[in-house]
Amino acid sequence: MDCSFLRSHGAVRDTAPLIQCLTNKVVSNISANALLAIGASPAMVDTPGESRSFAQTASGVLINCGTPNNEQYIGMREAIAGATTAGNPWVLDPVGAGGLHERTEFMHEVLLQRPTAIRGNASEIIALAGTGVGGRGVESTDGVEAALEPALKLSRETGAIIGVSGPTDLIVQAGESPRAISLESGHPMLQKVIGTGCSLGAICTAYLAAWEDPFAAIIAAHAHVGVAGSVAAEKSTAPGSFAVAWLDALHELSPAAIEKRISASEIADLAGLA
Repeated sequence: MDCSFLRSHGAVRDTAPLIQCLTNKVVSNISANALLAIGASPAMVDTPGESRSFAQTASGVLINCGTPNNEQYIGMREAIAGATTAGNPWVLDPVGAGGLHERTEFMHEVLLQRPTAIRGNASEIIALAGTGVGGRGVESTDGVEAALEPALKLSRETGAIIGVSGPTDLIVQAGESPRAISLESGHPMLQKVIGTGCSLGAICTAYLAAWEDPFAAIIAAHAHVGVAGSVAAEKSTAPGSFAVAWLDALHELSPAAIEKRISASEIADLAGLA
């Protein structure tokens, strides 16, 4: 398929979007470094008193529900309100959706604020769509192919682009002309290093902030992260050195290099599902 969506790669470096990350404590450092590697600027601003005003000036906002506490829930609500008021894109990463009651309730609450994109694994997306119970903790127990119809349902109800990450990624947009892209780009080693999925949420936010077509931006973000994993796996088969090689690859990859390593195809016959 046409890979013009990769033009958004250069836009991230050209515009250096400021990305406000309200994310979990396990991956804060990793996500910040990943954003810097692709040319964006991270800001880990999540306190209730600062989140709303900062979201109004940031280029985009990430809401990651990995290790929430009561203060962070308030900060997330404030940041979403600020981003919405300013018309800035925001991304929901529904970590652990379905399996944990309090955070799942919070996610369903903020879905009403219409995120620009939602990025998660198959079990999280299925649970958020109300058609499944979630995975094992933060791990998916469902195949990506099972998430197609739930992702279309979730996109239709929220207006969001849905990114489902797994061995093959799935990017979905409902609407009058629903679209779904199957993307092969990654490597299994990405599952052996903490923070690669959560960093993908941050990188999706950066691409959305830099590019006018949100569907193309989410495809390109998944391609960038996945190909970086493939490149890193050629240099290292151990998790520690792989993590460093992955970060280096995020920084070094060009759009042409990414295009050579991906396989993207449009899924047909969505009318009956959407």
